Amino acid sequence: MTGAHAYAVLDRVERFQGKVFSVVTDRVTMPGGGQAERDYARHVGAVGVVPLGDDGRVLLVRQYRHPIAKVMWELPAGLVDVAGEPAPDTARRELAEEADLRCERLDLLLDLHTSPGFSDELIRIFLARGLSSVPHADRFARADEEAELTVEWVPLDEAVAMVFQGEITNAAAAAGVLAAARARDDGWRPLRSADTPLER
Repeated sequence: MTGAHAYAVLDRVERFQGKVFSVVTDRVTMPGGGQAERDYARHVGAVGVVPLGDDGRVLLVRQYRHPIAKVMWELPAGLVDVAGEPAPDTARRELAEEADLRCERLDLLLDLHTSPGFSDELIRIFLARGLSSVPHADRFARADEEAELTVEWVPLDEAVAMVFQGEITNAAAAAGVLAAARARDDGWRPLRSADTPLER
């Protein structure tokens, strides 16, 4: 919610158009009658999944990220890049593609604007339970950076400690792990339905 001012976009110039994001400059009305230009990235959106086993361990992904030239701890996650695909289906697809897992139960943990001073990217993070392996014949072939993707099962409390120790720095992974731990400690009461409408 904002104050009384509407922040109207007077015009928009697209500076770059790519597969995942575009870069634009908006000319926006400011309080007091002025105008200002705001550069930002417009993102297609993403989903992430916290796969939680019956034994209380969470599956984390290790994946190389070129912008920071590091391998990071992450969640199974991916872009909202299939037209018309509901977010829960995207989450199930990414869980199968990156973790070779299926789930019986999918709940919504949180919606996260990853960097609102720079981008409109919104990632919807789900909690997956009742996990089982995807049969070998149905598993996805991974390419590029994902060809070296590895997974590790970590006790959820240990994953929380990894956030506070600076080992998990991916925003979606940190938020997802902390939200899952809090939801568990609250008896899963704050969880929303996986098909809760998305408000951008």
